[in-house]
Amino acid sequence: MSFVLIALVIWGVSVGVWFLVTQAFKNSDLKQIRSRLSGKDRAGKQKSAKAGPALFSVEDPTQGRFAKQLLQRYDWTAKLDEMIEQAGVKWKPARLVHTALGLGLVAFFVAWNFLGAYRSAAPLLALVAASLPFLHLRRKRAARLKRFEELFPDSLEFVARSMRAGHAFSVSLEMIHREFQEPLASEFRRTFEEHNLGLPLDVALQKLGKRIPSLDVHFFVSAVMLQKRTGGNLAEILDKLAVVIRERFKLRGKIRAISAHGKMTGTALTCIPLGVAVMMFITNPDYIKFFFIDEVGNYMMGGAVLLQLIGYGAIRKIVDIEV
Repeated sequence: MSFVLIALVIWGVSVGVWFLVTQAFKNSDLKQIRSRLSGKDRAGKQKSAKAGPALFSVEDPTQGRFAKQLLQRYDWTAKLDEMIEQAGVKWKPARLVHTALGLGLVAFFVAWNFLGAYRSAAPLLALVAASLPFLHLRRKRAARLKRFEELFPDSLEFVARSMRAGHAFSVSLEMIHREFQEPLASEFRRTFEEHNLGLPLDVALQKLGKRIPSLDVHFFVSAVMLQKRTGGNLAEILDKLAVVIRERFKLRGKIRAISAHGKMTGTALTCIPLGVAVMMFITNPDYIKFFFIDEVGNYMMGGAVLLQLIGYGAIRKIVDIEV
């Protein structure tokens, strides 16, 4: 029972540290905004007035130097930038890495000092705590892409109707910003602005397909580029494409309903060993201590966890059917 309480304490401390770190970042951003509104940073602007206004925001190279070097060494900067952009958050890769490292160190320190005989679990708890920011980012990315796919068929029909009304294709893209919700509105607004500032329409659409890694968006980009080269009724093409996407949604819903039993089976098979371990810890703690104290027990526990993860991943891969 004490192990459960200690685990709850560690989880509460990790959540508290995460909240304090995010609040600190928000307060620093608010201080910068207030200083700009009050005119305290005019001296810094006057020094750089001779260089002219900057068209792009440049990060301070002195901030997050360790995290940037770590990301550049393993070539993770571009991947994290892409994931952050797809998630629609205002984070920086260096800040994300610093937050993950901070949570991992705090969890390791708490586990090492309060778990006592179960100190061998400290690295595992630190790894779990360090992965929380990345899991949160991945969840927001998946939710944003799912919301985009839900609104995408309606936007295609809207573009087709506006083109039949006499609007140009690029103007129809800009009108989506006023008629639809996020994240679809901001993505199409960005595509329109890129094209309006001189970027070719093909390149702007290809960048849209790169930002939104969805098969439906790739269909849309390919259809527009093919129509531009060969000609044809683009409004009719977009209407048919919207129908095809909606039919894919229906088929995907049927597949999810059929594969739900397999997903529940995988979840149950994964949770049964955890439940048995908790029950054994409550009824016979001396039997469980072997897996934490003895070196052979550590290897056995690590192998069991690894095999459980492999089995769960195999079941998820079997029932995960792409349409």
